[in-house]
Amino acid sequence: MMDALKLDLPSDYSVEVHTTNNRGFTPEEVAHHCANKIISISNNTHPGIQAQAYAFKGHIEKMIAFYMREAIKSDRTTVYNALMDAGHPELAESIRRL
Repeated sequence: MMDALKLDLPSDYSVEVHTTNNRGFTPEEVAHHCANKIISISNNTHPGIQAQAYAFKGHIEKMIAFYMREAIKSDRTTVYNALMDAGHPELAESIRRL
């Protein structure tokens, strides 16, 4: 069991709302929002440093999206196995094909 994560958040944070139509967010979309929360780049920063920061942010987005896709695959495996154990092979196969 993991210990609870305690975050000390600043009191001046902002809230954003993002929506989709008839679907959930893709791992790439969530990774983009996540990277924006993790990495902020000032417009006043030296252009060379800004370029490096944007390149790093792009790399972080790709890495987050990759691990999110891996987590989704792992969760589907868990659901598949639970459905098989519960005696629902047809439903399990439908989940596996997603």
